[in-house]
Amino acid sequence: MTRVAAAQLAAGTDPEANLAACLRMIDAAAAAGAELVVLPEFCNHLSWYDDRAHARRMACRLGDSFLSAIAARAARHRMYVKIGVTLARADGRTTGTSLLYAPDGALLGESDKQILMGAENDYLDAGTDDSPVIETALGRIGMYACMEGVISEVTRSLVLRGAQLLLNSLNSFAIDEASLHIPVRAAENRVWVVAANKVGPLLPDTQLPAIAARLGVPADRLHGAGESQIVAPDGTRVAVAPVWGEAIVIADIDLRQADDKRAAGGTDLLADRRPELYRPLITATGVRQAAPGADTITAAIAAPDAALVQQLADAGTDLIVLPGPATVTVPEIVAALADTGSHVVLSVREGDAHHGLLVNADGIAGRQPQLHRSARHPWAVELGSELRIFELPWGRLAVVVGDDALFPETFRLAAVADADVVAVPGITGQPWELTLGLPERAAENRLNVVAAALDSHGLTGGIYGLSRDFTLWTTWSGPFTGRISHPEITAVEPGATTAHAVIRPAQAVNRLVSRGTDLVAGRPRRPLDAMTTSRPKARA
Repeated sequence: MTRVAAAQLAAGTDPEANLAACLRMIDAAAAAGAELVVLPEFCNHLSWYDDRAHARRMACRLGDSFLSAIAARAARHRMYVKIGVTLARADGRTTGTSLLYAPDGALLGESDKQILMGAENDYLDAGTDDSPVIETALGRIGMYACMEGVISEVTRSLVLRGAQLLLNSLNSFAIDEASLHIPVRAAENRVWVVAANKVGPLLPDTQLPAIAARLGVPADRLHGAGESQIVAPDGTRVAVAPVWGEAIVIADIDLRQADDKRAAGGTDLLADRRPELYRPLITATGVRQAAPGADTITAAIAAPDAALVQQLADAGTDLIVLPGPATVTVPEIVAALADTGSHVVLSVREGDAHHGLLVNADGIAGRQPQLHRSARHPWAVELGSELRIFELPWGRLAVVVGDDALFPETFRLAAVADADVVAVPGITGQPWELTLGLPERAAENRLNVVAAALDSHGLTGGIYGLSRDFTLWTTWSGPFTGRISHPEITAVEPGATTAHAVIRPAQAVNRLVSRGTDLVAGRPRRPLDAMTTSRPKARA
């Protein structure tokens, strides 16, 4: 077992005070017996500057007094220390950089942040190299920072290259970091994650009111959101810090658990990937080309019953998703849709293939083969070669069949193909998929997701709709709650046979989470090399 710690702290504009806070938290982690501690992002200075020259003046240099003190404290306690700072590079760049110090004080690895958030683009230079996987006596470690964990590429690349433990330093006021973006990276990759966030103001006190007004965010929401945490490979948060105040959280973890990549149904989350299918992630720009879909439509999930389908269709439901493989026949569905404009998505077994079907009152309007091998459906050996997009009167629809939903790459393909809605018939229904996986697919890709499944209690799944409010630096229609990209979730009530909600296809056009930060067009390129060309690294 390895004892790890996440430390949350406040950092202002005084580097000496910030250093003292970092050393204090390293000491506290050591006193608790930790062998490794993760500190937040931008520990040396607030991530807000007068201009790029100011950012460079305040940045650390390798070997300077700030970083030498961190290295010395790591050596004093014989522990690993991960810290995020701004770094003035010799080539003139100023980067947001994660640094890992060894128990002897040596610098083991560094990783420049590849995705900058909002105003960070004004002051810093994005990293151009993929984050390294660092071999240590504890295990294989990967590092990333804040916005790099809001989309899937950086962490996916690290795990494909063998990382067992991911260390995330954050500087975030978004409360959906702690509830969604941090734990999902553990669950979808089956690795341990240690994440340390800030507390206290993230902007200079004197400028906070004016900046808050420009952002359209209450000033008290521009504080670090805390909840630093340690997450197990199944997505369970085994230790969580409070929202406010300095804190250390500790957990004893077994890194060997990160070597089993099988989901609950047996599908291997890495070995069953198909890198050859993901080439569009490199060739497509991700800049939205298709026109917006409808402002709103009504979507539903339902138990596989033709009478229920007819009720929903007669009520004007635009999209109905059934769990699959379906026990209701296509002719029954076609009859239930008579004289309506509704579409139904279900999946069926056809010989050695598992197909998602798009059905309307005229019959089968589209067909999507399953793309990945599935331990739940071992008979499905005839796999598809691409993710298709179906043009409907209200927007662009992708169909994700069965265990294809376990792979974040599938939904990324839908995003770069300008889908507005993704229908998922027949998800596994395991807890992390419903509470973390599907919400994140909606959030990181700006997709409305409608997913259905059956379990021992009946219908399960959910509708994950895009909110009207998303981009920071723009006026929101409602009050800012601290949640930036989390979708609006409609779950199935216990014992219910249907669930329905209004979703917004047109909102899929807006992928700009903040000024200069596009969730799809801004995805980093280096991690895509590992994602589209390599099988997972062999594990000892």
